[in-house]
Amino acid sequence: MLDLEIYQIVNILAVGIGLCFGMIAQKKQFCFSGSIKDYILTKSTKRASSVIMAMLIAVISSQILFLYYDIDISQSIYYKEDINYFAIIFGSCLFGAGMMIADGCGNRSLIKFSQGDSNALVTLLFIAIFAYGTSKGFLSGFLRPFTQNDSLIELSSYITNTAVNIYALIFVLLLLLIIFVRKIKRIFSLADGFFIGLLIACAWALTGILGDESMERLIDLQAISFIYPSAQSLELFMFYQVNELQFSVALLLGVIIGSFLMSSMNKKYSFGCTSNVNMNKVKYNMIGGALMGTGGILSIGCTVGQGLSGLSTLAFSSLLAIVCIFISGFITAKILNKYNKLPMCFIFEWNDTSNYQI
Repeated sequence: MLDLEIYQIVNILAVGIGLCFGMIAQKKQFCFSGSIKDYILTKSTKRASSVIMAMLIAVISSQILFLYYDIDISQSIYYKEDINYFAIIFGSCLFGAGMMIADGCGNRSLIKFSQGDSNALVTLLFIAIFAYGTSKGFLSGFLRPFTQNDSLIELSSYITNTAVNIYALIFVLLLLLIIFVRKIKRIFSLADGFFIGLLIACAWALTGILGDESMERLIDLQAISFIYPSAQSLELFMFYQVNELQFSVALLLGVIIGSFLMSSMNKKYSFGCTSNVNMNKVKYNMIGGALMGTGGILSIGCTVGQGLSGLSTLAFSSLLAIVCIFISGFITAKILNKYNKLPMCFIFEWNDTSNYQI
């Protein structure tokens, strides 16, 4: 039997989590930005219900995990010191606008690329380039007077980044789920959200329990996110001699493989009609990717990174980020729709007579 180090086992299992995430998300086209678009174009709440279900399960399962295994979640990036809420709000607004302009967030772009949308690769490249530039490159110095501004950090300190009340959060999520679902039997069609929520807890368990035992290499406490890992993937590709494969990159790789495998079996979705004839899709992919790359770093995460992983820690900053992302995304989608630049190829409506399966 192979004698593997703990960090190698973590990377292998990270690929497995990514595989599951990619297959589930591709099968049901799980998407934060898509949930906004569906409601604006068709008033459908099906994918929005899956998103709320994923949030609910991520919060409940992760909190049980943290409590049972006594995981110190304050060591995660979502509870970092000297937080700048102004940067989080600004970054979240950039990200929300970007995901609607590019027709998909980082998670969605990975799925679309894996199932045949070549334009999504442009989005992913610009996400990676601008995320790297914002975190370590040319944009970091330009934005530092804003992100590291002592006055803004001091103002932010008046609202402590503590855990929000779990009962209040669960109540709000349940209320939204009831409003979106409308019929109890529709709950059974939300298995994609249920399992994706569980995968968030699995990722926390992998880095927080198994990863904590690693003596060969430090493994950061983290779950699932896609913006900074895109920058890490680009860095690994360019400077492989001084970088090493790690959890976040392995997970991203698993998502691509998983969604590709599922797309070879799930022939329902094709991307031959992703843009209107009067829409320069590549331009929108570039702009949207750039906004998401920069915004995702400033907001400390994307829709999945803050909306699921961050929210599961109950961090106030994560709640603030995902609310700002949704508000910005909704406003941007309304503007795009006004000018007939909000593409819709597939209808995601409730089907109350179907046998729901993943």
